[in-house]
Amino acid sequence: IDFKGVNMVINYDLPTSAVEYIHRIGRTGRAGHRGKAVTFFTEDDKPLLRSIANVIQRAGCPVPEYIKHLPKLQSKQKKKLIKKPLTRESICTTPKCFLKKGKRKMKATKENIKEKKKGKEDKKGSKLQTVSES
Repeated sequence: IDFKGVNMVINYDLPTSAVEYIHRIGRTGRAGHRGKAVTFFTEDDKPLLRSIANVIQRAGCPVPEYIKHLPKLQSKQKKKLIKKPLTRESICTTPKCFLKKGKRKMKATKENIKEKKKGKEDKKGSKLQTVSES
């Protein structure tokens, strides 16, 4: 799929291989246009960094020296990480103030639904009473 106008990709989790990294950042800078890619990583991701850094360096982009000197990932480790990627806590990019507003709206909506149900039940109950009285 080609999305026109994508000029930046943000990876919140590090891809497990250089091929996957290329695929992800390939969504930006299509058809000769320039683009940027930002990838966040943790200490746990360090074994995966070197192969991705090699791809970045071959493309002519600067790579920090400490990444170039990280130990090479052994094939057993690589296979293990591909089969079972690192598990992470979920990441939420929505600002907290919007989440609070959303919770308030949900609460208000639930209360409105309860009130409507209660109103319908009251109407049904009053109809039943009038029927039983006559």
